Amino acid sequence: QVQLVESGGGLVQPGGSLRLSCAASTSTFSSYAMNWYRQAPGKERELVATISTGGGRTNYADSVKGRFTISRDDAKNTVYLQMSSLKPEDTAVYYCNAALLVWSYWGQGTQVTVSS
Repeated sequence: QVQLVESGGGLVQPGGSLRLSCAASTSTFSSYAMNWYRQAPGKERELVATISTGGGRTNYADSVKGRFTISRDDAKNTVYLQMSSLKPEDTAVYYCNAALLVWSYWGQGTQVTVSS
């Protein structure tokens, strides 16, 4: 069982930045591909960014390309999502996900609100 704890959400003005963190409670963190999802009110959960084991490959939703950056620090068992040039439509609960073969674990989510 892997426990994931997100942090770093909050209220930010349009054009601002936030960095989300997700700390994992496993000694095999480096074996997991890590993902960030988000879910806005009344909408389905969507994949925002992914990072491979080792961090060599990343992918982003078209809506966040050029604005968001996913990274990982395997020594700290942590994955990050640096978000910049935030827009009101980025408002959502952001979830961290760890994936390995058939196993998938989720954090409890952190709220990001972009509003003036």
